[in-house]
Amino acid sequence: MQDQPHALTSAAFPAPARNPREVLLFGLTPPRIETTPERVAEIAERTLARVETLPIDALVIYDITDEADRNSQPRPFPFAEMLDPATYLSQGLTRWDKPAVVYRCVGKYDPEDLRSWLQSAPDNVMTVFVGSSSSDAEVRTSLPQAVEIHHQARPELPLGSVTIPERHIGRGDEHQRLLSKQRSGSQFFISQIVYDIGAAKNLASDYRYAALESGVDVAPLVFTLSMCGSAKTLAFLQWLGVEVPSWVRNEILHAQDPLDWSRQQAVGAARELADFCRYLGIPFGFNVESVSSRKVEIEAAVALTHEIAELLERD
Repeated sequence: MQDQPHALTSAAFPAPARNPREVLLFGLTPPRIETTPERVAEIAERTLARVETLPIDALVIYDITDEADRNSQPRPFPFAEMLDPATYLSQGLTRWDKPAVVYRCVGKYDPEDLRSWLQSAPDNVMTVFVGSSSSDAEVRTSLPQAVEIHHQARPELPLGSVTIPERHIGRGDEHQRLLSKQRSGSQFFISQIVYDIGAAKNLASDYRYAALESGVDVAPLVFTLSMCGSAKTLAFLQWLGVEVPSWVRNEILHAQDPLDWSRQQAVGAARELADFCRYLGIPFGFNVESVSSRKVEIEAAVALTHEIAELLERD
């Protein structure tokens, strides 16, 4: 690899950061919908105590759907409906005053409900719109409709989209999808969990040069990293459509401590992707996903966040 990076002027992630071209996020899910208000308050307090000490630029709060239409095979983990992420942020994580990225699975919401939320969302909120998991799914609001509502109701609220680097392997057009979404208003992209580093680098490279040819700035690419500590979690990732290379799958299944091996693999992936994005001269970041309720996995996600912060010279 050459020592000198490409020069490219590009947009910064719409959040304050020590280096706005390199951002660090931490992603989590709300409590289950049947959780009592008292228990929600306890979970929120523990979550705040954890994330307030992390050197992150924004908190990501996921919106969860069943996605049963994605795969005809039995779901490895039973579906559990979660609290609305925007409600959890406003009523549970009340002390959080840094930026927050609230996911919206737009098919769950009526157009007017989505419009109302956009108009009332706090100024520190960004959003990522997620479409249906299959073309056959019944939706209340389609992704194009949701984008149009955003344009009408709150165009200044930063809008992001999901990208799937592994999809680029088979179709070869994921970079064009990014450009299309960018033309429709997306200001940043957060990936599905990345295990195939080659696919992520291919996407970053193709997107960088396609943007250059089109005369547009590259929007920030935020790569999601998540650890896998068991065969059942691995099966669930594959059920969700996450492509896990066979060498990664083999090590997770055979490592003496799969969670620790997975953490080390994530750090290595972050280092390689950071070096490559710096070389390309594009804004990038990492989103450390922490969706498990197991203490050991939560602690591993926190440790991973600090390790990646060192790569980004945060700690």
